[in-house]
Amino acid sequence: MSELQNSLLELIRRTSAEIPDDVHKVILTSLENEKKHSPAANALKIVDQNIALAKNTSQPICQDTGSILFYVDCPIAYDQITFAETAREAVTLATKKGFLRQNSVDSLTGKNDGTNVGPGAPAFHFHQHRSPEVSVRLVLKGGGCENVGAQYSLPAEKLNANRDLDGCRKAILDAVLQAQGKGCGPGILGVCIGGDRATGYELSKTQFLRLIPDRNPIPELDALEQDVLKTANELGIGPMGFGGKTTLLGVKICAANRLPASYFVSVSYMCWAYRRQGVTLDAEGKIGKWLY
Repeated sequence: MSELQNSLLELIRRTSAEIPDDVHKVILTSLENEKKHSPAANALKIVDQNIALAKNTSQPICQDTGSILFYVDCPIAYDQITFAETAREAVTLATKKGFLRQNSVDSLTGKNDGTNVGPGAPAFHFHQHRSPEVSVRLVLKGGGCENVGAQYSLPAEKLNANRDLDGCRKAILDAVLQAQGKGCGPGILGVCIGGDRATGYELSKTQFLRLIPDRNPIPELDALEQDVLKTANELGIGPMGFGGKTTLLGVKICAANRLPASYFVSVSYMCWAYRRQGVTLDAEGKIGKWLY
């Protein structure tokens, strides 16, 4: 096994079995804020127990190990083809070892070949930079939370949402309201304002690479993030829709240029099983440091 394959295998194992510290901390804080012995508190206790059990046994946190999304920042002339080939081999091996469940199927036949590898799976997002460092971030995104993502085209008459930040706020909160705890809440929102239909969703998912406690450097978006988080948690939907104070754990928003004719708000939803991890790699493919 090459150093790169070994490193990617360990990245997959750890991402699947361990919740990042920043996510675990906000889950524990939310548990403290819920009324003791309430359905919300009990749901979050089960979540915390699940997190500990998965980590201690090196087993997947969720039976749906999700879409496999690689985000790779690499220097100019980095061999992206070899990386993708090696990553597919690592995914196949990780599936064989049980770090990933066999849950990627052919969309036409429904056939599952047990490898988690096929057209579009895993997905790769390569970004060149002028630094010599290679960093790899991995997100495992479950299908349940993917189902409750939403995209809005503003103006939206039913929401009385115009083409402005208030209209964006109404659209984002409508997505939360429509989810009603589905998608294994409490969740985290990744949002992109603008772009086209494809890039809007793609950029919304990059927001899951941010840390939960970080603050948006753009004041208007920072204010919107904090407002949506506060308002959503006052809706009373709560963990798994059981009621309570914790509907969302975080909200992350970016903006992209758009065409004058279009104004999209793309909302991606991440479940509490927020599987996100990353590493830096040296020239041989060995792990230098963990990023989360």
